[in-house]
Amino acid sequence: MNATDAPLHNALSRIWLDIDDDDATRVIVITGEGRVFSAGGDLEWIQGMVQNYEGMNAAFREAGDIVYRMTQCSKIIISAINGVAVGAGLAVALMADISLIAEEARITDGHIRLGVAAGDHANIIWPLLCGLAKAKYYLLTADFIDSKTADQIGLVSKSVPAADLMD
Repeated sequence: MNATDAPLHNALSRIWLDIDDDDATRVIVITGEGRVFSAGGDLEWIQGMVQNYEGMNAAFREAGDIVYRMTQCSKIIISAINGVAVGAGLAVALMADISLIAEEARITDGHIRLGVAAGDHANIIWPLLCGLAKAKYYLLTADFIDSKTADQIGLVSKSVPAADLMD
């Protein structure tokens, strides 16, 4: 379900530098394999960070790098949210320059369900996209947001039929 483990999280923090340096690349389209965009952080990886300062510090640094390097990437980044998107995967989806979501897809930050506050992208970008009141509500409840609502409140660029997502 495209969960983010340590190697993927590290790769997501670095790939934007390679893409930016690639003269042949003009646009990036990122989507999930199968029916899910991303199930968020791999729970074994997350559990392994409990009382692991070095691992947690590395993950926090990488999370910041993902956000910063996506904003600094000179290429256009488009996310095609084809299914459920949570946590780290959702960070990449919403940090894209254009975020398209399939009508059947749902999103949630989900950090609060793990007993931690929203981090990485959410506490920065959500209030800018959908306003402070909506951001606080959805980040503190971890309620799933359907594609129509995500579009209406401005959390994504546009909701489209699944058959049209990749077009």
